[in-house]
Amino acid sequence: MGEGTSAVASFHAHEQTLEKAHTTAWYVWCSAIAATATTGGLFWDISWHLSIGRDTFWTPAHLAIHFGAVVAGISSAYLIVSTTFGKDATRRASSVRMWGFYGPLGAFVSLWGGLTMLTSAPFDNWWHNAFGLDVQILSPPHVVLILGIFTVALGGLILIVAEMNRASMEVRAKLNGVFLYAGCMLTLLLLMLIWEYTDQNLMHSAIFYRAVALAVPPILVGIARASGYRWAATKVTLIYFVLWLLTLWLLPLVPAEPKLGPVYTPITHLVPLRFPLLLFAGAAALDYLLDKTAPRNSWLQAVVAGTGFLVALVVVQWPMGSFLISSHAENWIFGTAYYPYMMPPSAYKYAHSFQAYEGTPARFWIGMGYALLAAILTTRIGLAWGSWMHRIKR
Repeated sequence: MGEGTSAVASFHAHEQTLEKAHTTAWYVWCSAIAATATTGGLFWDISWHLSIGRDTFWTPAHLAIHFGAVVAGISSAYLIVSTTFGKDATRRASSVRMWGFYGPLGAFVSLWGGLTMLTSAPFDNWWHNAFGLDVQILSPPHVVLILGIFTVALGGLILIVAEMNRASMEVRAKLNGVFLYAGCMLTLLLLMLIWEYTDQNLMHSAIFYRAVALAVPPILVGIARASGYRWAATKVTLIYFVLWLLTLWLLPLVPAEPKLGPVYTPITHLVPLRFPLLLFAGAAALDYLLDKTAPRNSWLQAVVAGTGFLVALVVVQWPMGSFLISSHAENWIFGTAYYPYMMPPSAYKYAHSFQAYEGTPARFWIGMGYALLAAILTTRIGLAWGSWMHRIKR
């Protein structure tokens, strides 16, 4: 009788294990929701500042950002507590131990990021009340907030890839889509951080290519290496392109007017960010060249793929810059006719002419040399980071 009961219990346990192996964990979806809320909220907040100004802390954009922090914090805390004090031996075995608690590494990272974001909220409110409403973007509370947002997205990425590395092939394929989406959110965050250096009037300057080479390759290469699927980096940039393009087209449909002065440009709707970068060309070069040089030394891969990324980016973005500053792009499709409320009409011309950031041809070529070096080094960093993520199972 005892043996029969034990066999039945073992059968049910095995059945439950198989069921878990073919389903996507709830905390994976929580990570995706948190990354979406924080990234989308930050994008919305930038548009809000361009269109309305900072009228109050309780803007919808701020609420979206901190909703993501709450989702990340609560879901990660629950996952850690339930793993530590629960009876699920399988989950405990696939966890790390930190400060006496057990949980996935990504949960600890996300929890820290969520707490950092929530800590920045009252600090930011006090800072604006004490020093002004729109003092500067990189104020101390904003730096804390951005660090928290990036950590939440990074923690979610680690949590998803660990689940993906433990999953069956069928579930891994499903999780890969969520993983690429989370990687896109991280890419969007970095692109918003370098936003001031990616204007169309800088697309014939080395600073544009240097900024992109520093920010983009490590994420795309890391995602591609950890994913293990072909054209992963290209898929991430295509998701980015579609999402950014949708905001360019949809945000102007939302009514808005400035609440801070002086108002040099009358605004009647939200001002979107600029036309998305054509990153899919560089990403396709990365995917193709990394695949072709897969058996080679990692530094050789970085040199070949990093160079290919920069060359492909220059080939497509340089002529695109010429088009975007022309009158042909002043329409709702390309969105170069939108100006923030604080820009006087006399400054419109600067958005439609190239800025010689480096000043001389010699400085330009030196800057492009730095961009090439940055692309190679960040590609190598991406390879190392991606290989590390590919091995994560906790």
